[in-house]
Amino acid sequence: MPTFIIKTTPAIAIKTTPAIAASLLAACLAAAAVSPVFAQAYPTRPITVVVPFPAGGPSDVVARIVAESMSKSLGQQMVIENVGGAGGTIGSARVAAAAPDGYTLLAGSMGSHVSAPVLTAGIKYNSERDFAPVGFTAHAPAVVVARKDFPANNLREFVQYLKKNGAKAKQAHGGIGASSHMACFLFNSIVKVDPISVAYRGSAPALNDVVAGHVDYLCEQAVSVTGAITGDQVKAFAVSSTQRLPTLPSVPTAKEAGVDYQMSIWAGIFAPKGTPKSIVDRLAAALSKALDDPAVQKRMGDLGGSIPSKDERTPAKFERYVMAQIAHWSPILKAAASKTND
Repeated sequence: MPTFIIKTTPAIAIKTTPAIAASLLAACLAAAAVSPVFAQAYPTRPITVVVPFPAGGPSDVVARIVAESMSKSLGQQMVIENVGGAGGTIGSARVAAAAPDGYTLLAGSMGSHVSAPVLTAGIKYNSERDFAPVGFTAHAPAVVVARKDFPANNLREFVQYLKKNGAKAKQAHGGIGASSHMACFLFNSIVKVDPISVAYRGSAPALNDVVAGHVDYLCEQAVSVTGAITGDQVKAFAVSSTQRLPTLPSVPTAKEAGVDYQMSIWAGIFAPKGTPKSIVDRLAAALSKALDDPAVQKRMGDLGGSIPSKDERTPAKFERYVMAQIAHWSPILKAAASKTND
């Protein structure tokens, strides 16, 4: 049987067989495949970004703005795929089960990771364990909006009307567990009203029916409803931020009207758990660069959203933030749900 000589140093030579040599070569190739040199090649083909809601909603709008800019620095197209249904849980579950290779990502949000796990039964993912957080894409307060001819002119009158007519009022949302569901769920709990809940396959169709007057009101991220407000298609009663939005200066904060309704709805990008750190870091760097893009900042600002600060943008800080949000909101949502079901 022939032998092969593998030289390790000028002074040492090891005799081996073809089978052993083949095994050593395979090991070397495997090591090279995960080396930084190979990691730098990512991405070599288009990346799919799953938006777990129909087109036109806040998750979709934010994802498209950011993905367009990220594509430039990654050198590959980021393809948005809308996988709606079940309050965003169908699309989220799909990404959780995807190959952890950086080519299938989730445009996740407060809905997919905080409210859906509490308010939606039987979801097929664990928001704390099944994803590798990449980074924030935006923050935005919720805005309480109603159909144009709603018989109230401010938040106080709106709440009074709901208290008297709650059994007849129709409140829309983008599906159980969606951020719009969570936003109104908390608002209704705070002002102690119990309207008819009308679920849609996403916030965009829900807003369309508010504009058309088929349902009465909706609580949704500013990035989704600002256009309808400035276009005089709906009435806006309050924002959930601590200060008025520059893009909606005539819309008061809920606190101004004496309602302690404060929340910031966040959105971000997630990869499946197990995605190599080198790929997560590559994506995070491209995302941070996109958030520094003046065009992205302007488009987000015009919609009432805010760009995450520089020190918020690492995957580790984003992960800590998401875990803290789950820990903070889960007991509140569970308590509110318990009261609603009593």
